[in-house]
Amino acid sequence: MTAKKIWFDGELVDWDSAQVHVTSFGLNYGIGFFEGVRCHDGPEGPAVFRLRDHLTRLKRSAATYLASLPYDTGTLAQACLSVVRENGFSDCYLRPIVFLGEGENPLVAPYHAAVVATAEGPLAGPPKTSGAHAMIASFERMTVNSIPPSAKATGQYLNAMLAQSQALLAGFDEAILLNSAGYVTDGWAHNVFIVRDGELVTPPVSAGALAGITRDTVQVLAAEDGITVREESLTRTDLYLADECLLTGTAAGIVPVLSVDRRQVGGGAAGPVTARLADLLNGVTTGRSGSHPEWREPVP
Repeated sequence: MTAKKIWFDGELVDWDSAQVHVTSFGLNYGIGFFEGVRCHDGPEGPAVFRLRDHLTRLKRSAATYLASLPYDTGTLAQACLSVVRENGFSDCYLRPIVFLGEGENPLVAPYHAAVVATAEGPLAGPPKTSGAHAMIASFERMTVNSIPPSAKATGQYLNAMLAQSQALLAGFDEAILLNSAGYVTDGWAHNVFIVRDGELVTPPVSAGALAGITRDTVQVLAAEDGITVREESLTRTDLYLADECLLTGTAAGIVPVLSVDRRQVGGGAAGPVTARLADLLNGVTTGRSGSHPEWREPVP
């Protein structure tokens, strides 16, 4: 299903009318900030999952680069809901984006904002619920003193694209990145978890991992389900020798990792903890479980 309307600088406009000039600094220098948000259908109708948390992170990403959003988060939240409603969507992927426009120089150029809705995310690809084969990329995650990995800024995703392109060309499905000290950070567009001795372990944000919304959701749901959750520095061999390994992200949900660098992980299939977490996540995003209703923003 193709979207007919895009929210652009305060208005709902036709898809073909949402255009920017080629001199935009956002295009030329990669100056912009974005979020990937999901709307899920459920028993009470469509609702956007953790919308306010995503927009809070968008505001923080901009602040990291000394920028302010051109619209407050309340206005952007209503923009997201209006795009879903006006396009007649139920399940869809939303991309709120703020980018620097054209002007005399980047210090005085205005920021623009848009919200795009599509049936699938631009980086989602086909579902990988059956599992994925991952590789440790030779491209390292950027360091905290070069480009802040805690922000979702457009230009810095070149780092992720280099890693994922390498993985695909080598015959793998997903790339996992290490930091300059050799510790696991996250996937190219996902957070990484392992299951070891019944415990769920993920690298800390201080290792260079993005503070993912789905990452946080999984940690909360796991703890509520009685699973011990820990943040701990992980090496590549921790992934090789894990009982289970999984990737989490808004577009992908939960993806079981079947192998890393051609070493089979666990039994080479989605393990019981991964399956349980996927079930818990599906229940809360769709509203079918009834838990955490505060995370679902109904579409009027």
